[in-house]
Amino acid sequence: MKLRSIAIAGIAFAFAGMAHAGGDPKAGATVFKKCMACHTATEAKNKVGPSLMGVVGRPVATAAGYKYSDAMKAFGAGGKVWDEPTLTTYLAGPNKVVPKTKMAFPGLQKAEDIANVIAYLKDPAAAK
Repeated sequence: MKLRSIAIAGIAFAFAGMAHAGGDPKAGATVFKKCMACHTATEAKNKVGPSLMGVVGRPVATAAGYKYSDAMKAFGAGGKVWDEPTLTTYLAGPNKVVPKTKMAFPGLQKAEDIANVIAYLKDPAAAK
């Protein structure tokens, strides 16, 4: 049973890797419209949620001037970074990854949408 769990985890990790490997920033800009009520990716301006400008590679819960929930601060404890695998998992179900986070968005259901949003967050200028 333990071996089966390890195999499933390995397959999930490989899928996550595939999900973000070939994202399209232009398509990601379109998907990101779902996020724009609370976030911006092109300005260092916090809205209801923190600015996501430069989020890829940034330590969790560190956007300047944003008041994070205790749950998000705990998630980021120890220096966790918003890398592509972490974003892939988080964007699929924010409240499953960080219970009691302030983020009410249920997540993106399609791996392609997640990959595209990550590509957009990495380089919003590429979407133009």
